[in-house]
Amino acid sequence: MTRHRHPVIALVSDAIYPYHRGGKELRYHELARRMAGRADVHVYTMQWWPGPRVRTEDSVTFHAISPLIPLYAGGRRSMRQAVLFALACLRLLGRRFDVLEADHMPYLQIFVLRLVATLRRKRFVVTWHEVWDAGYWREYLGPAGLAAWFTQWLAMRLPDHIIAASTQTGDRLRAILGARASITVAPNGIDLDAVRGCRPAPAATDLVVVSRLVAHKRVGMLLDAVAMLHAQGVPVTCRVIGDGPERPALRAQARALALDHAVEFRHDVAEQREVYALMKAAKVFVFPSAREGFGISVLEALACGLDVVTTSDPDNLARHLAERSVRGVVCEPTAKAVAEATRRLLTNPGPAGAEAWLADYDWDTMTDRVAGAFGAGIAARRAAGYPDDLALVP
Repeated sequence: MTRHRHPVIALVSDAIYPYHRGGKELRYHELARRMAGRADVHVYTMQWWPGPRVRTEDSVTFHAISPLIPLYAGGRRSMRQAVLFALACLRLLGRRFDVLEADHMPYLQIFVLRLVATLRRKRFVVTWHEVWDAGYWREYLGPAGLAAWFTQWLAMRLPDHIIAASTQTGDRLRAILGARASITVAPNGIDLDAVRGCRPAPAATDLVVVSRLVAHKRVGMLLDAVAMLHAQGVPVTCRVIGDGPERPALRAQARALALDHAVEFRHDVAEQREVYALMKAAKVFVFPSAREGFGISVLEALACGLDVVTTSDPDNLARHLAERSVRGVVCEPTAKAVAEATRRLLTNPGPAGAEAWLADYDWDTMTDRVAGAFGAGIAARRAAGYPDDLALVP
């Protein structure tokens, strides 16, 4: 008699929620715990937690395959971390899985995981969040940017299938790989029930941003805009939710602009419900990011009923979410334009009420799409004689 079992999914990401916060980390957190009802889900990462290297939470098993190595060095992603984590991924050669899935950053692990998947004869899927052109790579890394661009170009060709985290990222991938590339678009999602169930935090503020504090998020531009509004006689308050290597510099900038009394930095927010409550206590969400693969915090802000200001940078894909909303404003990427757009919304806020299109981004719907991309790998197992109940999609 054949013993039935769930398929085993191996998810590989060097940063996980809640230890490191961003759209990618929240995406894996939401998808992994939902997928756990359909498969045995194992997450392979660095050791972000104290204690044993293996732990289980929400029916998801987490494995530390490397020690915790700082993600950033000098404000940029650490090459040392990327190399060491990629080498640690060789540990998966000895682990059981049916589908191997990885986050595309920081690229080097994709080469190692391609080798692992090939030797194990398993399906290899990569989630791609954003695509940088050669010009952006040169701006980010200087002369080394061309080598990094080529690494990205080569890495795109290694997965059996790519999951694009936004429609625009999917389009950019197809422009490089060709129209017949094996790509599923599954954007980041939102838990609308959780948003609706949160009451605003008691401490109100005028403006809010939720972001990792890294250079390309340009939170400093928001601080400059707040200073401009104060100079115009509009004494707005602002809440900055998030953490990252730019935190000391941003605090110093706030002091230099004499905004200590007006800007609150919250790097201590541990729960997503608390994020929603703090967002709901604001009037306008300002997101001046230069580069964004999707912009999950913009989606969350809209779901919380906030007006949203973001920038028109071509690589800021969050602008597409703002453009779709009656409460979204896309402005030029300058502090003056951000200040003007914010002032208009504070004076004339957008219409209240939930927008129906937000339901398109329900996490359960996105889980079905991702499961479909994984399910093609399960089909190969069925062909080898495993029973039909191994399907990921109910």
